[in-house]
Amino acid sequence: MPPSFFQDFLSPQNLRVSSGSGLALRQQYEPWGILETPTPPLLLNTGCGGSSNNFDPFLLLGSQQFPSAASQGPTSVTSTDPPTRVVGTTAANFQPITNQVPPIARPYRPAHAPQPSALRPHCTAAQRLLLWKPAGSIIDQVELEQRIEWVLTHAWASSTRETYGSGILAFHVFCDRYAIPETQRAPASTEIVMSFVATLAGFYAGSTIRNYYSAVRAWHILHRFPWTPDQTALDAILKGSHALAPPSSSRPPRKPVSITALLAIRESLDLSDGRDAAIWACAVCLFYGIARCGELTTPTLTSFSPQKHVRIQNVSLQTDRNGLQVTAIFIPVTKSAPTGEEIFFARQLDLSDPETALRHHFTINNPSDSEHLFAHTFKKTRRPLSKSVFLKRLQAFAHLLDPSATTFTGHSFRIGGTLEYLLRSIPFDVVKTMGRWASNAFQTYLRKHAQILAPYLQGTPAYGNFLHIAMPPVRG
Repeated sequence: MPPSFFQDFLSPQNLRVSSGSGLALRQQYEPWGILETPTPPLLLNTGCGGSSNNFDPFLLLGSQQFPSAASQGPTSVTSTDPPTRVVGTTAANFQPITNQVPPIARPYRPAHAPQPSALRPHCTAAQRLLLWKPAGSIIDQVELEQRIEWVLTHAWASSTRETYGSGILAFHVFCDRYAIPETQRAPASTEIVMSFVATLAGFYAGSTIRNYYSAVRAWHILHRFPWTPDQTALDAILKGSHALAPPSSSRPPRKPVSITALLAIRESLDLSDGRDAAIWACAVCLFYGIARCGELTTPTLTSFSPQKHVRIQNVSLQTDRNGLQVTAIFIPVTKSAPTGEEIFFARQLDLSDPETALRHHFTINNPSDSEHLFAHTFKKTRRPLSKSVFLKRLQAFAHLLDPSATTFTGHSFRIGGTLEYLLRSIPFDVVKTMGRWASNAFQTYLRKHAQILAPYLQGTPAYGNFLHIAMPPVRG
């Protein structure tokens, strides 16, 4: 049971819509009743994503029935029209992708369906930020198509739009549950936004709740509604939601891949097989390039796009003035750089050498300029290397990271590469640059602090005056 002051704050007398009518959010408001459930937090697939891996982390209002939604119509929205994509036509540097399968919005799960509304057409999670309109929206569709080109392709990555779509869905189901009128959902008052956060608190990680809050704010901004909630109050309740996050909402630290594990994986793969050769080449490029798994793989087998994914023409050999060579792979689009960025690595002296792995992959699979960099033939069909195929093949080797591990995450390569370079005494700032971090967030990957810091802790520091360059600044 939450503290009494929370109960008082969320009481019908205090929780009011900030409007002239002073209408209570609900005649019988029972915010903590829906939280007092033994059901653990889950990642629930609402069936609204564009792919089989698109999950909507969702508030646990699903255990309750929504009488208002049930009385107004079916809980899933279907259409006989073919699925459509929102594609703008004005930005000079925007090219619609024509060879991709359009995302399909699957039916909502009954317990997680918003009330049917013309303001909220059935669409994929990534499309909700744009297509779900507040009541009284002043932006017409033509202007929205122009804004989607500039704002959504430059401000929010696709994965961010999907996360925000989940947050917007959660917000509207919350509003439906407590009968908040459409006109009071945007602009949303401080009380409504705080109540939304408070309803999620105790069930989800603080970062998830903050993402959902950010989704509501982004929805306001995109549709030109003022964002006026009291930021000081919101910061306080968001901080409280972090403190209330249940242990099950946080996944354990992902284990890093080591060179020893890499070599063991290599011995277990059949490098004469096209798919295994592509997987091995991708794995060592991820490791030594400190890359994200999604940067060198495709989301699905049918989602390869030459404009977004790596191809053989994106690989180059670069030489400095001292004759030292590195291999560079230009990634056309990344989460933090919509215009693309490069990863680099050099030749290694053991069997984990990424340059040798790439050459072997090119010899076995011979990807063309129009194919994915790690394209290969499987069951007589040419395929890109999708993230799910890559991880599923490596699943059998999870025990190499940790004897108790049952899953193999793509991020383990990025973590492992970071640790390997640091253990080689590469300066922190250099590793930060290689991993393309804009902040010191990469320090959260340092699972082996003692080994990494050992040279700097000796009575006679191993690097003398270079110490202040290699170490990141100490923050109070």
